[in-house]
Amino acid sequence: MIEDYLPLAYLNAWEYCPRRFYFEYVLGEMEDNEHIILGRHLHRNINEEAILQEGNTRIHQQQWVWSDRLQVSGIIDAVEEREGQLIPIEYKKGKMAKHLNDHFQLCGAALCLEERTGQSIAYGEIFYHTNRRRQKVLFTAQLRQMTEEAIAAAHVADQKPMPAPIDHAKKCQACSLQGICLPFEVKHLRQTQ
Repeated sequence: MIEDYLPLAYLNAWEYCPRRFYFEYVLGEMEDNEHIILGRHLHRNINEEAILQEGNTRIHQQQWVWSDRLQVSGIIDAVEEREGQLIPIEYKKGKMAKHLNDHFQLCGAALCLEERTGQSIAYGEIFYHTNRRRQKVLFTAQLRQMTEEAIAAAHVADQKPMPAPIDHAKKCQACSLQGICLPFEVKHLRQTQ
């Protein structure tokens, strides 16, 4: 059943931090912080389903996608049709970074679109609000494989113990679940034992 499928947004959480994923997806813990609230605010203009035409580009906003093979589903911010090609688009609050979590989410959406349409999708784009520009993400064989491996790992996360906090202080400081996860406290306790 499609409601049992892994939501694409949680694939992003998995790659960002498996412990965060565990709190959100397995335990159902959610918490807002300034990053989450600002992200919602910036999404307000694209959070309605619509079909727009800009020149030769047709834009499908808020498109529901899913993959029966991978058992993932979700809503992608936009899918652009340009010269017969489908280009998945995600809008993100932050700035371009080296973290693959956004790339995994976008690639997961492309895999869903490919399964639904039978069309090969070479790349997608992520619009980063802070930079005010798009980053092109090529769906290489390596990114596809890593995305599928992450999906498979996320599917069985509830059958394993809660992951330890990651060793990435900057990610932990920006995380909305810091007060629930207590990464610095857990690390300190483990070091003193």
